[in-house]
Amino acid sequence: MPAPKSPKHVVVDGSNIATEGRSAPSLKQLNEAVLAFMNESPETKVTVVVDASFGHRIDKKEVAEFDAAVDNNELVTPPAGAIGRGDAFVLAIADKVKASILSNDSYQEFHGQYPWLFEQGRLLGGKPVPHVGWIFVERTPVRGEKSKRAMRVQDSGKRAAVTTVKKASKAASAPMPVPKTPPPGARVQPVKPKSAPAAESPSNASRAVNDVLPFLAFVEKHPVGRKVKCLVESYSAHGAHVSVDGIKAYAPLRLLGSPPPRSARDALKLGEVVQLVIAGYTPSRRSVEVGVVEAVKVAAPTKAPAQPKAAVKKHKKSPPKRSVAKPVRKKTTPRPPAKKVLAAKKAGGKKAAAKNSSVRKAPAKKVPAKKSMTRK
Repeated sequence: MPAPKSPKHVVVDGSNIATEGRSAPSLKQLNEAVLAFMNESPETKVTVVVDASFGHRIDKKEVAEFDAAVDNNELVTPPAGAIGRGDAFVLAIADKVKASILSNDSYQEFHGQYPWLFEQGRLLGGKPVPHVGWIFVERTPVRGEKSKRAMRVQDSGKRAAVTTVKKASKAASAPMPVPKTPPPGARVQPVKPKSAPAAESPSNASRAVNDVLPFLAFVEKHPVGRKVKCLVESYSAHGAHVSVDGIKAYAPLRLLGSPPPRSARDALKLGEVVQLVIAGYTPSRRSVEVGVVEAVKVAAPTKAPAQPKAAVKKHKKSPPKRSVAKPVRKKTTPRPPAKKVLAAKKAGGKKAAAKNSSVRKAPAKKVPAKKSMTRK
């Protein structure tokens, strides 16, 4: 199989090639890939493009070599504030000179804008192979959800352009004639008070900030609270107008700091790309609000109803009560019945009398009887 013809001009997506198989870009890997490609295709012009943050993400030892390469026009960086970062800049260069792109990215967000990416030979890929070196092959972009969304947006823009090309007649563009008098037999109805319109009026629709389809695609991709990179375009009395991925947004002063700055000039500079947070959407005007912090309405804490003083006193801790010793009652033996008491007293009296009698009465001594003298 014959090898494909080498392209006349190739734009190298340096940030992508330098990060192939790595978590952080390497200037050494980028140099090896570019030199290997130039050796395989010596007649091809090579332009190497890196994004603006490339110098901050490489190793500190390579910063001096990177600065020298930028000064010698060996590396090209996009201008400050470029929308779409380095990818859009790479595609713009390749589109202008009809060059091929050396990158492993599919650029799904730009499939609707640059359909030539699907042409043969317009997209090349490269990868280092151990013990072999860099291998370069032709690629076909991968189609995904982002690609389908980009194609839908592009098709809707084409249909809108076709409808605007049609020209109307001069009579249709002329203002409608206003009758000076009512027609014969017409009844004049009383004028009713105007009520607020239920749906969006044509005047509100004409004041919409963004188109419908790009706005819906942006809302689907960027929920409230997500950080986005915004390009500052102009100032206003109460904030600044910025753009995010082709969508116009507004940054009010109340979301640019706490406390808010006096003017948007104190916080933002024209042409600067800053990272802001999506604070909210207004569907009726299709507008987007961004700021430094997300505007979240927090409900005020509800205070508990004040209790009356009497109720408060109830909750106060009462002093501990002193314990009072209760008098201990002596146990008394139950009294016996009255009859038993009298019988006991009588028995006791007899015993006592017997004792007393034994004490008082001494035993009588026996006296020998005197012999009676009888007359003989």
